[in-house]
Amino acid sequence: MRRLLALPLLALALAGCPSYDNYAPLVSQKGLVPPDQFARYGKEQAQAVAIAREFGFAYQGDTPAAYGAQAAVAVEYARTMPDVVNVTVDSLGHRLTLQFRSGWRTAVDPIADGRRGNETPGISAAAPAS
Repeated sequence: MRRLLALPLLALALAGCPSYDNYAPLVSQKGLVPPDQFARYGKEQAQAVAIAREFGFAYQGDTPAAYGAQAAVAVEYARTMPDVVNVTVDSLGHRLTLQFRSGWRTAVDPIADGRRGNETPGISAAAPAS
C-alpha cells in the first residue's frame, strides 16, 4: 500500500517543481500595451521602446556572459539616444533603468518581437542601429 502511495506523491512533487526559465515570461508582452502604441505616447516613450527592442534583439542565451553582452549592446544603443542621460543595468534580472533629460525614469525589459530599435514609430531613420 505504501509503495502504491509513494508513486503518486513522487509524481506530484516533480510536477510542483518550478521552471527556472525566467526570460520567456519576462519578454512576454501578454496583457501589456503593444510596443508600437506605447511608442506613440511621446518621444521618450519611443526611445524606451527602441532600447527595449535592441535589448531583446541581442539575446543570446541565459548564461551570465551572454547576459553581459546583451546588456552591453542595449546600453551602447541607449547612449545614442538624444534624451537618455543615464543607463543602469540590473545585474540580477533582464532589466535596464533609463533616466531621461526631463527627469523621467523608467525600467525596460527586453522586447523580443523580431524588430530592431530603429523600426519603432517615433524614432527617426537617422537613428543609428547597433
